[in-house]
Amino acid sequence: MRRRHGLQDDTEINITPMLDIVFIMLIFFIVTTSFVKEAGIDVSRPTASTAEQKTKGNVMIAIRSNGEVWMNKRRIEVQAVRANVEKAHAENPEGSVVIIADRESATGILVEVMDQVKLAGVDAISVAAERTGR
Repeated sequence: MRRRHGLQDDTEINITPMLDIVFIMLIFFIVTTSFVKEAGIDVSRPTASTAEQKTKGNVMIAIRSNGEVWMNKRRIEVQAVRANVEKAHAENPEGSVVIIADRESATGILVEVMDQVKLAGVDAISVAAERTGR
């Protein structure tokens, strides 16, 4: 019998179980993450002493001072709000709608947007405001 001197067996580290765990964690985080859709513009919100922070606002609609309505970082017509909210509500039925109206915007536009959101079947509507320092 001959002995092999100086030759060692190649040892490899099997990383397959580690990759499996990483992929399972990735899938878990993707499934459990709720995506917030930003309106896409900055507005000057009115102040209120009773303002509360809302954590489940998944659909953001912004109204500029000149009456433009923005959703998902693009300008839309008031009549298109219903279809866009229906689509977003179908993706996340438990989400709510937050309307971010500029303090200089017309109340009529705000009411029209709220009406379109209600017609889309969403009852959880909030109007954004900044809390005053008390």
